[in-house]
Amino acid sequence: MAFIPHPDADILAVAGRLEPSERTRLREIHEFLQSEIAPVTGPYWDAEEFPFDLLPKLASEGLGEVELGQTSRLFRGLVYAELTRADVSVSAFVGIHNELIVGMLNELGSEEQKKTWLPGLRTFDKAGCFALTEPEHGSDIAGGLATTAERTAEGWVINGKKRWIGGGTFADFAITFARDTADGSIRAFLVELDRVGVSAEKISGKMGLRIMQNADIIFDGVTIPHGNALPGAQSFANVNDFLCSSRAWVGWQGAGIQLAIFDAARDYAINRQQFGRPIAKFQLVQEQLVRILGNASASLALMAQVAEVQQHGGLVMPIAALAKATTTRLARESASLGRAIGGGNGILTEHGLSKLMGDAEVLFTYEGTYDINSLIVGRAVTGVSAFVS
Repeated sequence: MAFIPHPDADILAVAGRLEPSERTRLREIHEFLQSEIAPVTGPYWDAEEFPFDLLPKLASEGLGEVELGQTSRLFRGLVYAELTRADVSVSAFVGIHNELIVGMLNELGSEEQKKTWLPGLRTFDKAGCFALTEPEHGSDIAGGLATTAERTAEGWVINGKKRWIGGGTFADFAITFARDTADGSIRAFLVELDRVGVSAEKISGKMGLRIMQNADIIFDGVTIPHGNALPGAQSFANVNDFLCSSRAWVGWQGAGIQLAIFDAARDYAINRQQFGRPIAKFQLVQEQLVRILGNASASLALMAQVAEVQQHGGLVMPIAALAKATTTRLARESASLGRAIGGGNGILTEHGLSKLMGDAEVLFTYEGTYDINSLIVGRAVTGVSAFVS
């Protein structure tokens, strides 16, 4: 086998498992993201601003409707990985948009809701956000959700607070989870964010995912029509499949960010001169690069198998939780190694390594913390729950 001096970070050729047409399409998406998105996101990250001007470009590549195509799970997962490789915040927006907004509306929404919103969502002319987490309820949201929905003659009246809602400062609507005051069940409602009683405030000062505009949203006596309830989401169980899939999606983010870390660390090591030679010639640097590559390869291989399971309808929460916990744990280690290779320059967003390190910390935490996901898996493999009862 010939020596390849600069192989792609997918050294095990996981993408090679795709059908030829999907492999070609993935390469096109990769080239688009690396030429049009990755080079320009740094200033947005520094300024905590959202790149609205990039949305038409993303739409032109069909990235607003990933979940509506007849593509394999592996292809979709690798697309999400490539999005993350380009920028973690952009991947978070596109992933939530597809997995939890477009996907949920398409499967659980009414025909009128789909007719009203899906065309604009497919092209990013419209945006939704997913309002589940609350200020006092994150990991325990299923049992502790406090936002309420009361059915009246005029419609549903929504009261409550949501926190960490991605895109909540500019979305057209929120898929909002609230407890029905009549029977205590958790239901989902489409709440337009320009309605009276809705207010949203950006959460600033984040160490990572700075491009994503997370928000605190308050619903103060917000009245919506009866038809804004999602007919297919009349209990929390109805949305579990989407939450399971979105957790697996973060597993793909964990793999994708490691591709970006390897790319940035390798390029820096090859080009940075110290003691009269590239630092890539030093043994310790090569060992660190290989550890990053090993972590990335293990994560991609794991996620490829998860995609195979998901393709055949076998994805369950313990598998998704294991994938998310493992790839983001490895991403955290890879980010630390990559930043170290950058030395003093590694703390500058100019070189991308500090940006990736901050973003890796967010992936480690959101969609269920590492600890919570570990306990989900631990309960499955031991038959004993370690959650507080």
